[in-house]
Amino acid sequence: MHPQHTDDASRDRLNPVVFYGSAIGIVLFALWTMLFTESAGAVINAILGWISESFGWYYFLAVVIYLVFVIVIGVSRFGKIKLGPEHAKPDFNMVSWAAMLFSAGIGIDLLFFCIAEPVTQFLAPPDGEAGTVQAARHAMEITFLHWGLSGWGIYTLVGMSLAFFSYRHNLPLTIRSALYPIFGKRIDGPIGHSVDIAAVLGTVFGIATSLGIGVIQLNFGLNYMFNVPENTLVQAALVVMIVFFATVSAATGVEKGIRRLSEFNMLLALALLLFVLFSGKTLFLLNALVLNVGDYFSHFIDLSMNTYAFAPPTDWLNAWTLFFWAWWIAWGPFVGLFLARISRGRTIREFVAGTLILPLAFMMAWMSIMGNSAIDMVMNGASAFGDTAMNTPASSIYLFLESLPWTGLTTIVTTILAIVFFVTSGDSGALVLSNFTSRLKDVNSDAPIWMRILWAAVIGVLTLALLMAGGLSALQSAVVITGLPFSIVLFFMMAGLLKALRVEGYKEDSLRASLSGHLSGRTQAGGRNPRSLHQRLGRAMSFPGAKQARRFLDETVHPAMEAVSEGLRQQGVGVELQEVKGEDPHLALNVSLGDEQNFTYQVWTRQFATPSFARRAPQGQARYYRLEVYLLEGSQGYDLMGYTQEQVIEDILDQYERHLHFLHMSREAPGSVTMPDSPEQPPA
Repeated sequence: MHPQHTDDASRDRLNPVVFYGSAIGIVLFALWTMLFTESAGAVINAILGWISESFGWYYFLAVVIYLVFVIVIGVSRFGKIKLGPEHAKPDFNMVSWAAMLFSAGIGIDLLFFCIAEPVTQFLAPPDGEAGTVQAARHAMEITFLHWGLSGWGIYTLVGMSLAFFSYRHNLPLTIRSALYPIFGKRIDGPIGHSVDIAAVLGTVFGIATSLGIGVIQLNFGLNYMFNVPENTLVQAALVVMIVFFATVSAATGVEKGIRRLSEFNMLLALALLLFVLFSGKTLFLLNALVLNVGDYFSHFIDLSMNTYAFAPPTDWLNAWTLFFWAWWIAWGPFVGLFLARISRGRTIREFVAGTLILPLAFMMAWMSIMGNSAIDMVMNGASAFGDTAMNTPASSIYLFLESLPWTGLTTIVTTILAIVFFVTSGDSGALVLSNFTSRLKDVNSDAPIWMRILWAAVIGVLTLALLMAGGLSALQSAVVITGLPFSIVLFFMMAGLLKALRVEGYKEDSLRASLSGHLSGRTQAGGRNPRSLHQRLGRAMSFPGAKQARRFLDETVHPAMEAVSEGLRQQGVGVELQEVKGEDPHLALNVSLGDEQNFTYQVWTRQFATPSFARRAPQGQARYYRLEVYLLEGSQGYDLMGYTQEQVIEDILDQYERHLHFLHMSREAPGSVTMPDSPEQPPA
């Protein structure tokens, strides 16, 4: 990751159209629902009913298409493309990455629904007889459907698109960037502003909804443990506390605050899960887990496409499947951008596999062990518990823990887990909203701290205001409604990503199909005989210092670039040769190709630790230098140090011919697109 510059606050600035447009929308909605609660609720419910009746089939179909698309892209030839330049490395190890996926994408709702949903689907299924063994199996199938691959396919689509366009092509880390292949530079106008404003509103409403649900649940837990009253004043205090900690975490950034909290959260949730497993009916729960996984995958297509067309349980669909699909879609910008933010340097295949498999594995274990434990209680006579879990879901997990040993301890752990879930949702949400509403000069950095603090406060104030006004249900419905227009944006994102990936495919094909020669087979005269044994071995075993690298740039690479520049100018081509001195010396040859993608050939000095077997390195030299070639897509992974001037010229021409062949293939392909020229400098 690039180091954060100390002058970020002065370099980065507010995007006034998106920020003020979003702020006005948030204020108007909050005032409307608080001052005109009944009429607002009637209008929102009418729109919600129209959407569920007219577009239920569309939601079912769209969610399947999103999932199939990301899986196909992941296993295709495009899966090996990096979400970033070719030289990029992942910023986080697998454990930290998985922890942040888990905390940002699942959140407090996992605690709220892990008991309530399985029990509700068991006692009040959409079809079939309630309270039977078959109802228990079907209840877990439906729960897995609502929390499994389908929803994470939406997050994966948004995250993959944003990471690709931002870190591969240096476009802003906002939703509009994914539409560049379709609308081009028009994304900087009303189209882009509208998409980003919609994304901000959906994100704010989605986070505020989750925080509102969580505050109600947390208030019940405190009442259950310490007799703290359940009222608006206590909920207000909880909101203020959560926003404070979220602000501190967001201010410390992804690398420290959000990462550490996510890791702690995952470990705490895992500890609670293992406790429930081993303190309950362990063998039954393990058998049930295997059964549930088998049922889910064997019936996945049927579950995903079952619209209940002949006898639609409209109220059930609105409260469950349609609600969840719209909620996942509305949360897509928030979680997708955060996933992109933490996934720079991974390949598309790694990203797709990680975002689909890692959260799914934990979700299946969590929902199965918790849900089957609760269903087993109901089947063995705890009917009062079942009714309470259905009617007051906020209380369900606390009442469930009463059936296990160490109730006091597990209740405290659950409460801490809920608080940390709150904070991780709030801090990652503040970070995402800040990036959405800012113009960042460096896509690898985040918005200024003051912006993150502001958005954390906005989320808290909105949540508190709607809790006080009883408008939380309206906010939940608004999240579902905003899911419909954004679902259409997702199809545009799919089209844009596919067009851009085809361009990447042309680059790869042009490398194989072009007639350029291989550098290792050229001599100074341009022939095909390999260079001498001593020359090649001497170069391979050379580990030059900083002075040697700079001298090679000045005496070999620079004259070679000047020679190519002069030749291109004689052909009437616009050429610019850039030379940068200082701590990071490099040379850049930029060729202007009109309306098509320009060509750049850069040579950067890169530092590496001197290996222990280096005998030709000066004694005591801890670092040596490579002179690596960078094109638009990043480092090409080879070192020019030790090549002759003629060989450097040949390499420049090889890469230029390859680029021309790539442009030819792009022009000949239907629906071709020109991606922006955005070479990125290597990390220090």
